[in-house]
Amino acid sequence: MLSRTIETSQGRIAFLESSGSGTPVVFIHGNSTCRDVFRHQFETTTLATARHIIAIDLLGHGQSDDALDPQKAYTIPGYATTLIEALRSLNITRAALVGWSLGGHVSLEMIGQGFDATGAMIIGAPPIKRGILGMVRGFQAQLDLLLATKSVLNARDISRFARACVGEKYAAQLHDTISRTDRRARQVLGRGLRSGLGVDQRWVVENLPTPIAVVNGSEEPFARLDYVAGISYAALWDRRCHIIDGVGHAPFLEAPERFNPLLLRFLGDIHCSGIDGTSQPQIRSVA
Repeated sequence: MLSRTIETSQGRIAFLESSGSGTPVVFIHGNSTCRDVFRHQFETTTLATARHIIAIDLLGHGQSDDALDPQKAYTIPGYATTLIEALRSLNITRAALVGWSLGGHVSLEMIGQGFDATGAMIIGAPPIKRGILGMVRGFQAQLDLLLATKSVLNARDISRFARACVGEKYAAQLHDTISRTDRRARQVLGRGLRSGLGVDQRWVVENLPTPIAVVNGSEEPFARLDYVAGISYAALWDRRCHIIDGVGHAPFLEAPERFNPLLLRFLGDIHCSGIDGTSQPQIRSVA
C-alpha cells in the first residue's frame, strides 16, 4: 500500500492506495476514527492485489488536515463534496464505496450528489431521512451516541466511545485516533444532522438504482436494525440485509474472516449485469 496526500479546497487529504487495477474501491471510515480501521481489508491479498483500493482519512481525522472552513466541511454533504473533489483530482469519477458509520452516510450523500458509484456497502449506517425525526427513527436512543457529537471528550469519554465503536478488543488502539480528531468535527456534524443538511438518504436507497449492500453486527449499538430491515431498497444486494452474529458496530474489524468474503462477493457481483434487488429485505445471519 502506498501512502499519499492530495490537495483539496479544504486542505490536504491523506490516503492509502494499492497497486491493483480495475474500478477503484474507496473505503470511508467512521466518526473520530481513521483509515487504519480497515487494516484487515488491506491485508486481504485477493482484494489488495487484484483491485485498486483506496482508504481515505476524512478531513479533521487521521493524517489529513483539519478543514479550512470547518462549518462547511464537517457536515455530511461537506465531507462528500471534498471526497468527490479529491477523487476527481486522482482522475477517479467512478468507484465502489465501502462506508462505515459516518462513512456510510457520506457514501449515500455522494450518490445523492451524483457521484457514479458502481455500488455501496454501508455498515452501521442506517439510511435516514433529514432532520431530528429521521435520526430518532434510524438510531437507538442511548448515551454513547451523544459522544459522537460532543466537541471535547475526556479520557473516560474516549474509552467509552472507542468501546462502543469497535468493541473491547480494539478499543485501546483507537484512543489516540479519537484524541487527534478535530474537536470541531463532531460538534459541526451533530448540528448539521439536527438541522437536516444533506440528501434524504432513505430516498436515495429507495429510488436510485445503485446496488446497496447492508451489513451490520448483531450487537450493533447505534443503528436500529428493525428500521434498516424495513426499508424498501430499490437495489438491495443479495435481496437481504446481512447480520454478522456476535459482533457490534465494526464487523469488518471484529470478524474479518466473515466480513471479507461478503465484501469480495459484493464487489464481484456489482461488476456483473442483471442485478435486481427490488424486494423487501429480510435479515439473514452470516455464520
